[in-house]
Amino acid sequence: MNCFHIHVVKYAKRVCFGVYLILQFSFSASFGQEKGIIFPEWRYFDNPDKWLYKYLADDALDLLDTRDSLIGTLNSAEGWKNRQQQITQTFQNILGPLPEKGPLNAVVTEVINREDVVVEKVYFESLPGYYVTGAFFLPPKHASKLPVIVYCSGHSPQGFRSEAYQHVILNYVKKGFAVFAFDPIGQGERKQYASNEHRKTFGPTHEHSYPGSQSFLLGRSPAYYFIWDGIRAIDYVCSRPEVDTSRIGITGRSGGGTQTAYIAAFDPRIKAAAPECYITSYKKLLVSGGPQDAEQNFSKSIFYGLDITDLVIMFAPKPMRMITTTRDIFSIQGARDVFKEASRAYNALGAPGHISMVEDDAGHASTRANREAGYHFFQKYLDNPGDSIDKNVAYFSEEELFVTEGGRLDLAMKSHTLHSLAKLQLSETIDQRKEIVTTKDLLTRVYDVTGFKKPTAPESPIFSGRYNQEAYDIERFLLKTASGYFIPVLWLKAHANDREKPVVLMLDDQGKAKGIKKGGFIDSLALAGYDVVVPDLSGYGELGNGYLDRGDAIIDEVPLNLWYAGILVNRSLLGIRMQEISLLIDWIKSEHRSIIGMASGGLTTDLLHTAFVREADFRSIVLIDPLKSYQSLVEFEDYDMRYVLSAADGIIAHYDLDHLRRGFSQTKPVLLINLRNGAGEIIASENFESDSGDFMSNLSNISVSNKGMFNEIARWLQKF
Repeated sequence: MNCFHIHVVKYAKRVCFGVYLILQFSFSASFGQEKGIIFPEWRYFDNPDKWLYKYLADDALDLLDTRDSLIGTLNSAEGWKNRQQQITQTFQNILGPLPEKGPLNAVVTEVINREDVVVEKVYFESLPGYYVTGAFFLPPKHASKLPVIVYCSGHSPQGFRSEAYQHVILNYVKKGFAVFAFDPIGQGERKQYASNEHRKTFGPTHEHSYPGSQSFLLGRSPAYYFIWDGIRAIDYVCSRPEVDTSRIGITGRSGGGTQTAYIAAFDPRIKAAAPECYITSYKKLLVSGGPQDAEQNFSKSIFYGLDITDLVIMFAPKPMRMITTTRDIFSIQGARDVFKEASRAYNALGAPGHISMVEDDAGHASTRANREAGYHFFQKYLDNPGDSIDKNVAYFSEEELFVTEGGRLDLAMKSHTLHSLAKLQLSETIDQRKEIVTTKDLLTRVYDVTGFKKPTAPESPIFSGRYNQEAYDIERFLLKTASGYFIPVLWLKAHANDREKPVVLMLDDQGKAKGIKKGGFIDSLALAGYDVVVPDLSGYGELGNGYLDRGDAIIDEVPLNLWYAGILVNRSLLGIRMQEISLLIDWIKSEHRSIIGMASGGLTTDLLHTAFVREADFRSIVLIDPLKSYQSLVEFEDYDMRYVLSAADGIIAHYDLDHLRRGFSQTKPVLLINLRNGAGEIIASENFESDSGDFMSNLSNISVSNKGMFNEIARWLQKF
């Protein structure tokens, strides 16, 4: 057992560090909860758990103000055409080149002949080995080529088989339209996790966001795949002899409205579009429900000056009807703002009547009035006049519309998923990543990717009281950041007052209040004579995710919607926390103390990044349950969500965590305790290998341990 001698005021006491660590769970957590929470005493600083989101949203609103000022200067057709070119080029830069088109290899698996409709159940290849299931609905009798509606499903587990969607599809058929409806990835027969015991309960937004976040790590917006599926669906429609390819329309509600807006903007073959219950402005979205699931976010789009309105502007002057409800989750005021701005473009381009908007008083739902407005719109602009009254229809059962046996594409054939496509891209990304040969090169990449900027010297913190313990005091502070918000911090000051010992900067991903509980690890450090600084960083503890706590992409309690907010404005949560850690470093250094950095779980990557860029300010770092590599997050289908919030969009294309460990360890030692792969599994120390080739090949300063955490840290600290 490793024992530390400390001097306690009034008497000397020999403290066995290992004993305190072993007994960590024997005391009540109420100790930490009482002393570790600071903000309730400062009522002016309301809702600190919402500060991080508001910080990102305020950044977005400033960027959108700049965009709106630019749009306000456009008055001529030439000006709007130039804007369309800029929008198109920016989206192309965000998405990258779309794939080359291969053969569809379409297969009709069954035909249903009913008195009022003919249904051909079909699948095709959007990409090689990446199958899309759908159904082609036809009027039973037609003398000439038909106008066609491409129908995009919203976030229904059944895909287009949902009765709400069938109702619209079958009404279009009754009015003389052909309709092609297809399953978005993760819905209908294209569920990706149905055989995954841990993830099989995923709903559509989780089916999109869980693998979609892996795609973001590689720098690819998941919207890329949704757009491409839509383009290939139109390829299939155009291959049908029954279809008049000069009369193609597209519509869909909710997530289907998102797809409608995307596909209409990116495929010139669409002649008329009617997105329903989606279109709003980013300004109103960000101050209401916030960013939605993965495919509804384009990387850096707000940073590059884009708004949702720009999808409508791209489509101008072709006919578009925005179908809205006044109590929608997508702000009706935002929809009105979009319509007002888009109308200016349509007017300047000589087609003022081609943009229209209908409203009905309802929530996020289909209404009879809105359905009839959609029918009338396409009857007019796809030249198919007739009765626009919404009619009762006979629905098919979900099973009747299964394209594959049992409705399980994953069992019927080996189809790619968003995850398997990400793994393919991972190999390409690593192969194409430029070799890192110097520390300076790596530093440049870290600064560029994370957006880290070393903050100015901290102001004097707000002192918020002291609690006296047997061997140490707990002092509480609020440390002001350059952006004006405050970091709550506890400084556990040992009575021994041994200033030769380094201060331990401890980043606990469970939050500081839980971390300092009596008998716990942090308590034991202080009892062993170490000063310990324990903050809550943005997104954790008192600064946790309060604004988006009901977001549609919260998985394993990880708020991906918050991460997506950062992606929209090109501001990584990682970079924000690096700046907070840097501020803490400067504060500790102002007390003329040296520092050992420690972190657990999700915050280990934040500490590692900061330690690398501020290597001179650390004596060493200890990472508890750290992630081996971002690469490993993509390699596993079932991956550990907690590490995603400490990554940046596209980070794997530039460097990985092993580069940082090697860079820091050139001069300072690193202890890795219970190193984990992307699935969260512990990697045996003897199996630890580097992922970064020969870059800075000396590993002698990196120690990997799977032994008892507390004894390992005790031995490690004795070196310093």
